[in-house]
Amino acid sequence: MALYITDECINCDVCEPECPNGAITQGEEIYVIAPELCTECVGHYDVSQCTEVCPVDCILKDPNHEEGRDVLMQKYRELVKQ
Repeated sequence: MALYITDECINCDVCEPECPNGAITQGEEIYVIAPELCTECVGHYDVSQCTEVCPVDCILKDPNHEEGRDVLMQKYRELVKQ
């Protein structure tokens, strides 16, 4: 399952540099996560780095992009291949 950022985001800028896949970018009003790039840090870390650093806990699992660990690992492999 990819993650998404709720409108409780305070634009603190701490999540974007933590994303190893470059899935987090500044949107019109708040940061956004590209679901096609989000692996919840599977393949990189044991836990999602953006959720670890978010001071307002506004990063949640996206029910519109449900993916199991196997699918997230496959997405990771596709993203890191050169």
